[in-house]
This record gives sequence, structure tokens and C-alpha cells, in this order.
Amino acid sequence: MCGIAGCFGVEDTTTINRMLDALPHRGPDDRGIHVFNNMVFGHTRLSIVDVLKGHQPILANGGKCGIICNGEIYNFQDLRERLLSKYDFTTSSDSEVILHLYREFGPDCVNDLDGMFAFAIFDGDDYMLARDPIGIKPLYYGYVENNMYFSSELGAMSLAGVDEVHEFPAGHYYTPKEGFVEYYQVPPIQHHILTEVDDACDLIRRRFIKAVKKRLLADKEVHVGSFCSGGLDSSLVAAIAADEIPNLHTFVVGMKDAMGEDSDDLKASRIAAKHIGSNHHEYIFTEDEYYEALPLVIKKLETYDPSLVRCAVPCYFTCKCAAEYVTVVLTGEGADEIFAGYHYMKNFPRGKINWEARRLIGNVHNINLQRADRMGMYFSLELRVPFFDVAMIDLAMRIPPELKIREHNGALIEKWILRKAFEDTGYLPDEVLWRYKVQYTQGAGCEDLGEKIAHSEMSDDEYERIAAENPDAVLNSKEAAYYFKIFRQYHPQDSVLKSIGIWSGFDFEEEREKVRGTVDGDLRHDWEESST
Repeated sequence: MCGIAGCFGVEDTTTINRMLDALPHRGPDDRGIHVFNNMVFGHTRLSIVDVLKGHQPILANGGKCGIICNGEIYNFQDLRERLLSKYDFTTSSDSEVILHLYREFGPDCVNDLDGMFAFAIFDGDDYMLARDPIGIKPLYYGYVENNMYFSSELGAMSLAGVDEVHEFPAGHYYTPKEGFVEYYQVPPIQHHILTEVDDACDLIRRRFIKAVKKRLLADKEVHVGSFCSGGLDSSLVAAIAADEIPNLHTFVVGMKDAMGEDSDDLKASRIAAKHIGSNHHEYIFTEDEYYEALPLVIKKLETYDPSLVRCAVPCYFTCKCAAEYVTVVLTGEGADEIFAGYHYMKNFPRGKINWEARRLIGNVHNINLQRADRMGMYFSLELRVPFFDVAMIDLAMRIPPELKIREHNGALIEKWILRKAFEDTGYLPDEVLWRYKVQYTQGAGCEDLGEKIAHSEMSDDEYERIAAENPDAVLNSKEAAYYFKIFRQYHPQDSVLKSIGIWSGFDFEEEREKVRGTVDGDLRHDWEESST
């Protein structure tokens, strides 16, 4: 995992070096820059595959073509075998495979890549940018006098002097000849296809085990671990990974309440970790630590939306804990989107559940995936998300909603078919496999702390003033205004603020109201992250 920055149309090495200076956390192991034909490619590297020789930019054809990439390509060995007879490889890196695949097929190379990525390639006067199908890895761009600048984070983009920052769309590539080209869409809903429980369970089990195992890719000296909150999603990921990695490192965070009682996730994760035999690590944080971390989390998260900030703080502590032991960590992100795991979905008309799931998958690169990327990379930790394997998404769009939300022990339970698929397999004990869902912040015991400090630190007059002075910001609560105040301390540039439509200007409250027109109840959970 890495940080990238560059420009097309001008040899502006000074600016690109400044942008790289803002990305050392994304790549603490190495740094490189290359200039060719009014193009500058810069890279900071977190070494995971080909630790010794995978320096970037990776060049070919006497330096006339090259690549910088942030991501992992899980099928790179197979692709490499196909290309070895025609192209000379100088590294064993998965990123070099993309370069030669581009030389062979042009921009259509993206259709052969199985992984998460944001990359830039140049080949003579031609060049391209691309982002993975779901938008797991970030990429932003902007223009200065018709010259394009790009980078992995908004903070770096703010140093380029662009008038406005844009998010590079997920599932697209860009070339100067074609412009933006969409190469991937979330598959259409065909939930009439897979209606038999046994067939669905068999496919889910086989595809998900494969999705987890392929994400264990790393050099032998690079340690891979897993989050394990004791909830279904991360515990299942950890259980499958533990089959391949003896003494797998697993991680959970939480708080103690006023009576000294451990939070729910701490308790449940111990059960899961004991069952799978992992080397389990806990980080118990205090209320003071939460408040101390909050400004830094908002700065690095690059948003002030309350639902994202709330979940980002325990994620911050989990990544901090994990980074002491591993470089790569697997997470349970995505299960709620593809298997209808959010509580509010239980009240949806059954026929609309998969449409809602499809909508969430299309938006998740602006929400939970951004949180996972920012918190992980702050600690130079690569997070991988097996539930967002494209084969899993395709399968999920063929499973009827009646199998996703179903009665169990007298009550409706979310992700029913996922639980059923791993029942009696030995991966997890029933008390974890069928554990009632709690939100990430609930499980960690910190659900109300952000609201508490906002009401303590901000008066009604200040809230009204901030909201009036920033009409384009989405400040529907004192908590949002408090976070916005912190956000502006670190991101005052107009160019960055114009781009906040990517996240914080995306009107979460408006989206909630749209859904309220369909179902009843409090839909805060729509944008709350599930147990990690």
C-alpha cells in the first residue's frame, strides 16, 4: 500500500515533492519520483510484495513508460505467467504486472485486474489513471491552467494549488483521448436466480473462503492479521484467515463503563479468539483518550460528518493497536452492504432491500471505505476487505432478500444467509455466529461521547453562528458543527472545501429523509458502521 502524486502537462517536481511530503504515512519504506515528457510521477511506498526490489515508479522501455500504484493485485501471479514470454520483468511486484498488461492491452487492462488499486501509467505521450471497481483505494484530481494533478489524499491535493478537487470515480479509467470511461458497475439485481438455501449457502461459503484467502497475499516477512470484534463479520474473516496463518494476530478495542464493566465487543471477541486460536490483542481506551484522539481523527479522516467520525475513533484505536504487530489487516467491511446487515433494512419492503443494498455499495467508497483507508494508512497499515470482492458482490445481487433477512429464534435477524452458510462448519461458535448485531460504536462503548463533548464545548449561539457562516456545509446538529470547527483548523483551503461534496457535503440527512419516506423509525444506523 502506498501514496501516489503526480501531474500531466508540466514538469512540476517542486509541487509533487511537496505533495509526497504530505503522504509519508502511506509509504514510510521508500520514496521515488520520475520525470518524462512533461509528466511527473511520485510515490511513497509501504513494502508488502517484493519488499526488496519493488521500488516505484517502476519503469520499462528505457524509462519511456512507467507506473505508480497504490493497492494490491491478488491475481498478479497468473497475469505475470501470461506476460513473461513477451515482457522483461525487473521486479516481482504486483504493480509491474499492471504496467506490462497495459502495454499488451491498453486501458482495457483494468478488466483483468482482481484487487484494489489506484494507479497512473505513462507510455510515451500516452497516459492513464484508474481506480478499482468499488473505490477501495482513494484517488483525487484537479487542474492548474489545464494541467492535471492527482494524489491519494485531499491533504496532498491542497498543496497543488488547484481551484477545485474532484474525486476520481470508482470503476473508471481516464485517458486524454477517451476522457473518463466506466469499466465497472455494481451488477444488476437478479435475485430470482438463487432461491434455494443450500445452493446459496454453498456458493457463499466457497466464494467467501476464497476471497479471504487471496487477501493473505504478502511476502513472508510481512505479517498479516485480522480485526476481530466478536461480531459476525470480522470474526468470520478472522476464523478463515486463522486456518491459513497459525497464531493469527487479532485485534479489538473497547471501553469500560462507569461500573468497570467491559464493553460488549471486548467480551464477545474473547470468545471468538479463543475458538479460532488466535493471538488476541485488546486496546481498552478511556474517555480522555477518545477526546484527545478526536481532532487528529477528523484531520486525517478529511471529513466532519458525525456518523463517519463516530466510527472512525474506535477504528483509529484498532489500527493503532494492530500496527504494533502487523502490516496488513483484514476487516469485516462490506457484509452489511451486500447481505442487508443494517437494522433499518428489516423495516424495508422485501422487494426493495436489494435495491437499497446496491445503492449502498455504489456509495460506500465515500463512506466506510474512506474511513478504513484513512485510519489504517495513518498508521501505515493496509486494510483489506474480502466482503467487497467483486465475485461476492455479484453473488449478493443474485440472492433474494428473503434469505438475507429472516426469522431466527422468533425474531428477524439480518445477514441470515451468511450466518446459515457457516453454520455447523466449525469456523465460529453459535454464540458468535448468531450474535445480535450491535453498531461499532455501541460495541466499543463510545456511542455518545462525540455528542457529549460537542454539547459541553459549544454553545447554542456558536452553533447558530457557524451554521449561518457556512451555508454550503451540512451542519444539522451541534455535533456536526463542532466537528466542522475542528475540520476547518486543518483544512481551510477553499479548493478542499469545494470538494467536500464528496463526503461532508453529501447530505446524509437528506438521504435519511428519502429512506424515511419508505420505512419508519430512526435511520441513524443507515450511516453507522457495523462492528468492524
